[in-house]
Amino acid sequence: MSDAIRVVPANEASAAELDAIFGDRGWPARCSCQWFKVRGKDWDEAAHAAEYRRALHEQTSCGDPSAPSTSGLVAYLGDEPAGWCAVEPRTSYVRMARSRMPWAGRDEDKNDDDVWAVTFFVTRTGYRRRGVMSALALATVDFARARGARAIEGYPLEDEPGRTYSWGEMYVGSRGVFAAAGFTEVSHPTPRRVVMRCEL
Repeated sequence: MSDAIRVVPANEASAAELDAIFGDRGWPARCSCQWFKVRGKDWDEAAHAAEYRRALHEQTSCGDPSAPSTSGLVAYLGDEPAGWCAVEPRTSYVRMARSRMPWAGRDEDKNDDDVWAVTFFVTRTGYRRRGVMSALALATVDFARARGARAIEGYPLEDEPGRTYSWGEMYVGSRGVFAAAGFTEVSHPTPRRVVMRCEL
């Protein structure tokens, strides 16, 4: 299999390919990238996992290359679906508007549709440590720019040299991955999280 990574809008992927990335076990399978889309008081991944998966399929318009919008990107390693990232206008994420983390120390309009956000990465089991997350982060910039964004943000973990992180910690990405994609730090709201931004 070729190690070439190709990234496409998620509506160009099939539902089966998305399902292969998210799998059928663990938090990615239960969440289906709905954590930022659902208010905290309504969240119940155990009870609503099937509903969240249906919502992912609907939001991505997967299997419809002519769809006018989609909610993320899919990476292929060779011909195999290998990874996903969520990237949409920041206003698409209802939980983010209620969180203190992204806004601390900043004077930002939470209702600005022209600022996009990268909120969630999944790399398929068996395809990790092969550059999938890096390729996805890089692709978010052109994807958002082509759709009229004036800026794009990520909220990654501050990755410390020599430290090993679990997937459960790294679903937001790492500072190093965002920096390599051209994002720069605009705030450091918690000891472990940074806000990275790219002006478009």
